[in-house]
Amino acid sequence: MTIKDLYVRIAGLVGPKVLSPFVRAAERMPFVGRMIEKEYEQLALDMRSSLRPYDDRLVSYTSLPERGRARDEVLEEMERLREEEDSRWEEGFVSGAVYHGDPEHVDFLNRVYAVNSQTNPLHSDLWPRVVKYESEIVSMTADMLGARVVESRGSDGGVCGVVTSGGTESIMLAVKAYRDRARKKRIRRPVIVAPSSAHAAFDKAAECFGMGIEHVPVGPDFKADVEATRRALTRDTVLLVGSAPGFPHGVIDPIEELSELARERGIGFHTDACLGGFLLPWAEELGYDVPPFDFRLPGVTSMSADTHKFGYAAKGTSVVLYRGHDLRHHQYCKYTEWPGGVYFTPTFAGSRPGALAATCWAAMVSIGRDGYTEAARRILETAAEIRDGIERIPGIRVFGDPLWVIAFGSDEVDIHSVLDHMTEKRWNLNALQFPPGAHICVTLRHTQPGVAERFVADLRDAVQVASRTFPGEKPKVALYGMAASFPDKRLVDRGLDLYLDTLYDIKRR
Repeated sequence: MTIKDLYVRIAGLVGPKVLSPFVRAAERMPFVGRMIEKEYEQLALDMRSSLRPYDDRLVSYTSLPERGRARDEVLEEMERLREEEDSRWEEGFVSGAVYHGDPEHVDFLNRVYAVNSQTNPLHSDLWPRVVKYESEIVSMTADMLGARVVESRGSDGGVCGVVTSGGTESIMLAVKAYRDRARKKRIRRPVIVAPSSAHAAFDKAAECFGMGIEHVPVGPDFKADVEATRRALTRDTVLLVGSAPGFPHGVIDPIEELSELARERGIGFHTDACLGGFLLPWAEELGYDVPPFDFRLPGVTSMSADTHKFGYAAKGTSVVLYRGHDLRHHQYCKYTEWPGGVYFTPTFAGSRPGALAATCWAAMVSIGRDGYTEAARRILETAAEIRDGIERIPGIRVFGDPLWVIAFGSDEVDIHSVLDHMTEKRWNLNALQFPPGAHICVTLRHTQPGVAERFVADLRDAVQVASRTFPGEKPKVALYGMAASFPDKRLVDRGLDLYLDTLYDIKRR
């Protein structure tokens, strides 16, 4: 019996609320402590073999080589590794991660990057072309997300924003802006109210900026509960959050009701459209039922949208947008008393890769409205096919009413075991907890002929295999399973430290 097995069995007897103090007491027992350490030693070995497969095959550099390697040799090694790794996403086995992936598109972006590889927006006087690219990225994204409606009203100062390194930075910059604005109102500890399904970047932002965050449970449809949100508001609340769609379950929160609630209270509302900002506008044009989510709603005061997802730019760029310039001013970083001169940046970073802005701009203008609409059509049709196939598999249920991020779970079979079998079939899916499940984020890679059928067939087989698991037989529980089933999350926290350490630590020979 492993320590996990022991804890899970006890949890079934005494319940999770009683268990946590028991676990803390049990950990102080010598034999339990030895069991835990043995488990972590094995976990460390398993992680290293999975995350560091090249340690025993390739030279590891723990210090600079005495003589530099030939460039051709370095490139040859990189090409070999690329060929080994890329086939899974190229063939459509991966959820999300690579959203376009067509070789001609990738080659085009690589050429654009090479032309601009030395540029840095920090030195806007040296590379004004990057200023052009970034400002136009913001403008095109804002136009796509309702800026013209705001401009027609003439009272909100228009929609503005900046280019960031990704969705997490977009969210964190927006949260910083609301925090700094709250300081002027003398709110000592401003609070974010967000559904439990909101991206963890909001928790990261609250932690970094000394803010509180109140998580509101979602309803049975996995959407934010408007009435529960209303009850969670206090005089310290400065920001409400909604997702379009949420990452875990792929459903769109009731943005209209939530943002109006924020507007009535005079507080900010952020639509996290990192995942949907570059797909929902085209889904709406194609006739899909897309509820209002953008700046056309008067209560929406900021948004995030990832250009490196369904905008099909190179990793990593995103856009954060604001209703009016005042919020953006609170987002900026400005220091006027530094001996090195006035220092100011629009985002957290100082130097930034101008080449990424260039590839983002190039992707957007080369694809155009017609290209984005056609891509959305292909993705949504494929997602509908996958969803229909999942719903016809006995023992599996789809969570909520998603358009292209199809989440599913089961009340009849161990979903972690199902995911393990899918991994054996080369699929790389996003695992969920609360409730346990998984999702597939459909991209252009899945619109290739036969991919949807293969996914449904493999999932059906995986469910059948999982349902035949013998009593007492334990599936291989990966990190997602560990997190969902361990009753004491401190053990999971230690496992995550171990995971992150494994990414960076190199054993010196």
